[in-house]
Amino acid sequence: MAISSRFVLKATWLVLVALVMVATPPAEGELSCGAVTSNLAPCFDFVLRGGPSAPPNCCLGVRSLYRAAVTTADRQAVCRCLKSITNSASPSIIANAAALPKECGVNIPYTISPNIDCTKYVL
Repeated sequence: MAISSRFVLKATWLVLVALVMVATPPAEGELSCGAVTSNLAPCFDFVLRGGPSAPPNCCLGVRSLYRAAVTTADRQAVCRCLKSITNSASPSIIANAAALPKECGVNIPYTISPNIDCTKYVL
């Protein structure tokens, strides 16, 4: 039985997320990468496939994560997690991920990419 390319993409994305969660333990009081990926889990299909718009449950997660990241440490932790995930993602996945804030009506001061300088993201 052949494995679908969609399954392979989802499996790749989940493995990347799992690796990031293990590789980046949070500092005291910071949001963990696990919390970031948990909030963004409803966005995985949109990030992998794209589409005309992000699904409502995805935007709920994006906005929830945005509201949870209240300190500089939290915001930098979210940034580092997103940067880690995009480091090994394809250009189309990075473009879809970068579209999420605008799709969901959230304004962040950087573009999601492997080149983010998370040290500049402060309150």
